[in-house]
Amino acid sequence: MNFKHRRSTVTRQSNQSGGLGFVSVLTLIFITLKLTDTIAWSWLWVLSPIWISALIAISAFGFIAYKMSNLK
Repeated sequence: MNFKHRRSTVTRQSNQSGGLGFVSVLTLIFITLKLTDTIAWSWLWVLSPIWISALIAISAFGFIAYKMSNLK
């Protein structure tokens, strides 16, 4: 039997992270607070963790693409 292969597979599976990230948890908290009338924010701000993180990712991608195009 190949125990070495089996061991690396188990180790690889246990190292995989699952669950929700920070942005997802924050968004769920904001939605819960909005639906329970604890906060009176507009839905734009309740969902802001999603669109702010998307804006950061798009900006980072654009910056990297811009820098890569200047290297040529």
